[in-house]
Parts: sequence; structure tokens; C-alpha cells
Amino acid sequence: MKKLKKSFYNVGFVKTSFHTSQDRFFQGNPHAKIFQISQAPSIHVHESGLPFNDASGKRLRQEWYQISDACFYDPNNFYIASMGHCYPGKKERGGDCLPPKHCAEHWLQKEMAMVDSELYIIIGALAASYIFPKIPFHDLVFNTQTLHDRKAFILPHPSPLNNRWLKQHPKFISERLPLLRKVLHEILDIPSL
Repeated sequence: MKKLKKSFYNVGFVKTSFHTSQDRFFQGNPHAKIFQISQAPSIHVHESGLPFNDASGKRLRQEWYQISDACFYDPNNFYIASMGHCYPGKKERGGDCLPPKHCAEHWLQKEMAMVDSELYIIIGALAASYIFPKIPFHDLVFNTQTLHDRKAFILPHPSPLNNRWLKQHPKFISERLPLLRKVLHEILDIPSL
């Protein structure tokens, strides 16, 4: 794992793929209980150096997972990866650029092969469509998937910009999140409320 992480900082294509500095964001160890995959770090993560250290992360940890920051950032609990490990910069017309596909092709598969987790959590439509390319996003979110013989939950992105999707799909909050939380808390050995 140390060799893989060191190699993140020694790649030439990263320097030509992004509009900002190439700080890489990932966290966890090879025996992390949960492998979480999302799109790419936000500008807030880029500035703070801490994955999911923004409004999306706060919603994810506090409302959806209902776990403490210490639990989430414990490298024995979560391996936090993304399709692109660097902040991809802003589009000219607003919004973040998409991470280059070659980043996931080059790194994510290696990480998934090295980390032995009990559960996968895939966050956002981009990550979901990369990992499960032939299944509609709605079907992915509302049905537990299997990835490398492990359960995989697919979540919409917890960004406040995604509130419209959440309002249009109330069963995600009322049915899917309690199921995810139950599985997550069992794996993390958190007592039920």
C-alpha cells in the first residue's frame, strides 16, 4: 500500500490533467472495513487536505451515516477513494470539471485490489456509472449491489446541490438510508439507537 500511495505522486499524466496543483486525496489502510468511492475532491477538500471536509461530507457523516468525524476519519474504518484523486478545477461556465477517466482506470482498480473491505459505498452517479456501467442509477440506488463478492450501496451525492433529486426520491431517505445505516453500524460495531 505504501508503494501504491508513493506512486500517486510520481505520475506525469497528472501534471497535464488538472488546472490546479496536483495534491492527491485518499485515506485509509488495506484492512479498512469500508471502501468508499466518490467522484473527486472538492475545492474545500483541496484547500483543507481532508477528504469530505465540506457540506457534502457533513451531511454524509452526520445525517446519512450518523457517525462521528473520528469514526469516519479512522483509517481502520474507511478507505476513502475517488474517481480522480486530485481536485479537477473549475469549468469556465461554473461547476467542477469531471476527473479524467484515465485516473480511475489507472488507480482505482489497483486500490480496490489491495484493500480488503467488508462493504463498498459508491457515492454519486459518475462513480456508480463507472463501476456499474449498464445499470440505471435509480436501480443502483434502490437495490443493494455486489462488488468483489461484497455488498455495495450506491448513494446519490450528498451535496446540497442534489436536494432536488432527494425530494423526488423520498424513499431513499425513508428506506435506503436506514438499511445502509444498519449495515454500516454493524460493521463498525456501533450500537443501534
